Parts: sequence; structure tokens; C-alpha cells
Amino acid sequence: MVRGDLFWGLQGALDRRGLGPVAGVDEAGRGACAGPLVVAACVLRSGDAARLPELTDSKVLTAKARDRVYDRVVQRALDYSVIVISAAEVDLFGIHVMNLEGMRRAVSALRSTPGYVLTDGFRVSGLPAPSVPVIKGDKAVACVAAASVLAKVTRDRIMGDLHDVHPHYGFDVHKGYSTTEHSAALTTHGPSPVHRWSYANVATAAAAHRARPPHPVVLTVAALENPSVPIRALSPYVGNNERSAAGVAAESRGGARIS
Repeated sequence: MVRGDLFWGLQGALDRRGLGPVAGVDEAGRGACAGPLVVAACVLRSGDAARLPELTDSKVLTAKARDRVYDRVVQRALDYSVIVISAAEVDLFGIHVMNLEGMRRAVSALRSTPGYVLTDGFRVSGLPAPSVPVIKGDKAVACVAAASVLAKVTRDRIMGDLHDVHPHYGFDVHKGYSTTEHSAALTTHGPSPVHRWSYANVATAAAAHRARPPHPVVLTVAALENPSVPIRALSPYVGNNERSAAGVAAESRGGARIS
């Protein structure tokens, strides 16, 4: 479907005021407990609505539709970048810290500095251009939706490759998110090197299997406050990562709502 004027309107308004090019930024994999966090930035042509008729939030597209939109965005975008952040970095610095850092990296990786940046939901400091967070930006703004598709398709393909290396977990199906099947595999096999060992469910499975993290791990506050996580069994391999607490993430939420 061709989205209405509102979907392209914010970018168009910024372009008309000489504040373009406008880059949209979004991530995929924030809520997963295995695999990387992937962040993309994308600059679209303001007049491309008719040429990107299926473009919308990646989460509401089927896998086949996402692949079609991905190919079209890559073909039509004025500029784009995709950044992959490993589970090891997430474990060391926390998901929220790396989410924001990934957005900075993605914008910096564009071939030219944008005039304005629209991020999906989070305020991001340290960007090379003025920016504003847009609530549910992947549903509200075309360039953010395009970034969401680039990030999601890239990450899904990575998880398919990781399934070939670690077939016990079903990464090709659940993409590293905490499904019933994934939880059962964690209980049976313990975590793999590509799991996020700082997460409560992964840390619990690791302790049950007497497994040690393959890289430095700083537990989230949520994990530290979870009575089911046997902290002593994991010490001294883990520490306290207050920067990834849910409260920090909540404080950084905000921005414009486009509806």
C-alpha cells in the first residue's frame, strides 16, 4: 500500500526548510537474548512514496515482503549504513548504552553527514547533526521505517547463519528472542557463545550448566535483582551494569508523536 502524506511529511517539511538530507535511524534485536544488535541509518528521496509502496514498519511485514522492501530501499536510497554490534559488546556495556552508540555509529557511517536525524523513540546525544526522536518512528516516518527494514533483514540473515553454527537453539525461527522453544533449548544445552550472558535467563542457564562466559559480562540491574539468577555461581566473571537498567532506558524515551 502507498502510505499517506503524513508518512513522508516530516521528512518533506525538513527538506523544504533546507534541513535535509534527513536520515532515519532504527534498530533490530534490542529485545533478543542472543545474537547481535543491528542498527541502520537511511536517507530516502522525498518524492519516492510511489516507488516504495510496501514500505512500513519491518515488524508488520512478512519475511518475503521485508526482503522485497529491503532490495528496493537499497536500490532507491540516497544513502544508508548498517552497523552490527556483537553480543559481547552488549554484555559489557548494556543494551541501552549500545543501542544509542549503534545509532551514533550508523549515522557516522553514512557517506555524507545528514542535515537532520530522526531516531525511533530514543533521544541520542553526540550525533553529527540536529536530531529528534519520534515515538513509534518506524510506523510514522518513511526513512525510519526504511532503516527498520534494513536492520531487521540484516539481523535475520545473521541469525540464519548462526543457526548453521549452533543448530540446537532454533535461531533461524525465533531469531534469538525468548520463546518457549528457545528457553527449552537454553535449559537443555546451556548458552552458546553468541547468547547475551548478561541477561537473566541466559545467566541462569549458564549457572545451571556451570558454564563460564566466553567474554567479559556485566549483568543488567534486572538480572542482579532477579532472585532466580545465582550471582555467586557466576562470580567473579560478572559485574553490575547500572547503565543498562530499565530506568535509564525509560528516562531516555521521548520525542514527537506522529499520528
